[in-house]
Amino acid sequence: MQKYDYLIVGSGLFGATFARKMVDSKKRVLVIDKREQIGGNCASKNVEGIDVHLYGAHIFHTDFEDVWQFINRFTKFNNFINTPIANYNGQLFCLPFNMHTFYALWGVKTPQEAEERLAKERAKFLHITEPKNLEEKALTLVGEEIYEILIKGYTEKQWGIKATELPAFIISRLPFRLSFDNNYFLDRYQGIPSDGYNKMFKNLLDGIEVKLGVDFFNNRAELTSLAKKVVFTGRIDEYFDYSLGELAYRSLKFETEILEKKNHQGVAVINYTDSITPYTRIIEHKHFRASDSSFNIDKTVVTKEYPAPFTKGSEPYYVVNDERNNNLANQYRELAKSEKNVIFGGRLAEYKYYDMDDIIKSGLDAVEKELSMD
Repeated sequence: MQKYDYLIVGSGLFGATFARKMVDSKKRVLVIDKREQIGGNCASKNVEGIDVHLYGAHIFHTDFEDVWQFINRFTKFNNFINTPIANYNGQLFCLPFNMHTFYALWGVKTPQEAEERLAKERAKFLHITEPKNLEEKALTLVGEEIYEILIKGYTEKQWGIKATELPAFIISRLPFRLSFDNNYFLDRYQGIPSDGYNKMFKNLLDGIEVKLGVDFFNNRAELTSLAKKVVFTGRIDEYFDYSLGELAYRSLKFETEILEKKNHQGVAVINYTDSITPYTRIIEHKHFRASDSSFNIDKTVVTKEYPAPFTKGSEPYYVVNDERNNNLANQYRELAKSEKNVIFGGRLAEYKYYDMDDIIKSGLDAVEKELSMD
């Protein structure tokens, strides 16, 4: 017997957004998640009085007015501004590439001097008219010095292969700012939930039936029979039992420790752009909420983030949007159209490199489409 209108597989941003909007529209909803906590990869946990992002840094930013209005029903955001630092063999540089970066690299002090130096660096690669890979594309955009110091090592660690083997379109554009503005994101709205992501998801799912520790694939037929439709937010290739082949993903490993000091690195995120350091970045979580009382605690929590190959049993964090995988994903999307009572949504189910606001936007649009068919 169908007890629900929607079975939602996954309690991350897409699943929670869809669930909330549908329950608000008087629909019967059940949310399941194979993890023992809600929130997907945005989940957080209080450690020593500090809100720790369990699966990497999650900084909310958006220009979507409807997304901002929706998510502010469930949390208030602080005034955090992302100003990451790059560490290259002990040298520190500001990100994104701005006048602080150019001054540290070349000693230039004015936008005109920076533009002239960038033009000089790019001129060495004018012969590359059709870049064949990421390395060639980056060289035409920034020249050799910035590429070697701030792009090459980080990118190759992140993706696990040489930059010469990555497609050029992955780095189709790079942000340059001829100003001393260190704000990484240019979106109108930005911040971190003042009470943490865990509380935000509790508010999102308040009053909604949620069952944790439930793996959809362990009891697929029975779970599917409970609802008129399924909202699936997991891997689209897994849903179809890899019938067309496996899509590629990248995974991560996290190493978190408590340090007996108030302030370890002075900023929330430091990227390690050399090729020797095995991790890509260190996150110091209390800097995400430096304006609240947790910053006065004489301890701090830091997480080293290591890129890792994806294998069965590990968590898929990033889709690999190269030509082969995009073509395969398109084939799965065509196959998904035949699943009349299944909605595929989120980063893994849509096989798209979404930011958090993109996922919420996708969820809101999916709800609107569904309700329009009632």
